[in-house]
Amino acid sequence: MKEMKLPSKVRYILEVLEKAGYEGYIVGGCVRDRLLGKDPMDWDITTSARPEEIKKLFKKTVDTGIAHGTVTVVLEKEAFEVTTYRIEREYVDYRRPSEVVFTNNITEDLRRRDFTMNAIAYHPTIGFIDPFGGRKDLQKQIIRCVGSPEERFQEDALRMLRAIRFLAQLDFEIETQTYQAIQKQAILIQHISAERIREELNKILLSPHPKKFMELEEIGLLSFILPEFQACIGVEQNHPYHSYTVADHILETVEKVPATIPYRWTMLLHDIGKPLTRTIDQRGIHHFYGHVEKSVELAHKILRRLKFDNKTTKQILRLIKAHDDHLEENEKQIRRTASRIGEDIFLDLLEVQRADIQGQSPERMKERLEKIDRIQKIFMKIKEEKQCMSLKELAIGGKELKEIGLNQGKIIGKTLDQLLQYVIEYPEKNTKEELMTLAINLIKK
Repeated sequence: MKEMKLPSKVRYILEVLEKAGYEGYIVGGCVRDRLLGKDPMDWDITTSARPEEIKKLFKKTVDTGIAHGTVTVVLEKEAFEVTTYRIEREYVDYRRPSEVVFTNNITEDLRRRDFTMNAIAYHPTIGFIDPFGGRKDLQKQIIRCVGSPEERFQEDALRMLRAIRFLAQLDFEIETQTYQAIQKQAILIQHISAERIREELNKILLSPHPKKFMELEEIGLLSFILPEFQACIGVEQNHPYHSYTVADHILETVEKVPATIPYRWTMLLHDIGKPLTRTIDQRGIHHFYGHVEKSVELAHKILRRLKFDNKTTKQILRLIKAHDDHLEENEKQIRRTASRIGEDIFLDLLEVQRADIQGQSPERMKERLEKIDRIQKIFMKIKEEKQCMSLKELAIGGKELKEIGLNQGKIIGKTLDQLLQYVIEYPEKNTKEELMTLAINLIKK
């Protein structure tokens, strides 16, 4: 590819820099993505202009990382990071440079980057600046460090995890010296914050090849990041429903759910408690009694350790807790289950159970999946008919109960729960008149 198509705003920024006497290139992931025929999420620009000079050239800028040479240029509400060519001095704690020094040399700037495929710059007139063979490595589908892999990983140990992330996103191979350097220095990942590790794990799980997650074990990173998953590797499941080990089953299911963080993490952690709960009966059949509760417990610890937000954590734990629930093609049972687990996640639970089935033995798989489809249709019918499955759908609330003399919060709550259970059994009774009569009778008792 001799010429790359650039958005008009990116061209404008390059032209402004050039007219002012500075060099300017697009660089990094956006160049890589364009060479791979993808649309970049962001367009990063590198320049010989210093931050204060960049700010003078554009009307609206934000000092996003000015100490490291980065100024965000805002054009019609669209943001573009413009960074001065820089050299990073000695790194501290295997994660950040002790000092950033500006330079006028684009090659020196590219030299500090992680992988050759991310160390390519491009200008519409000049063409590509590719001193480390990044385009050739892209063609060969190889992930290779710029210069010494050991030095690159000592500068920022997260780069080891980024290598696996690119492996999963692009389905490339890691070059031998780069691979060996990760194996040798995997322990350095312990210096990286939980938040940065979580973001890379998210990208691996949301990638087109989430089963590449297992590469974390092959390369030696898994024990430092997710030892609970490592414990699942090689754990057999000698059971009529299963044909995979626990770890292989988990990764099969991860691939089968939609690519969202709650779904993918639910599947990654849904059976994480199995190694701690396995028993073997007299026939040699494996059982995992209590694995759901243990999985919820371990998942909670893992999600807290990785600093997931409370909303995502709660959603994942609710789905893990319900993933093994036995569902029947029965309106009443479906209303009960939806009420118990929360009707807001019932359809999510069906997705989880579909994936779980697809990660098990092929025997009766088609039949079991068709049953899930029928259950979904029944649930949708219940929703369309506005049958009550939650307190907010009850025909009366606390206000009406106070009007008939109930004023203690606990008693009101208990009475509403009793009314809810009643209308789950008899949905046609969800009227104000019926429920007020029932509430009065309950109070008399």
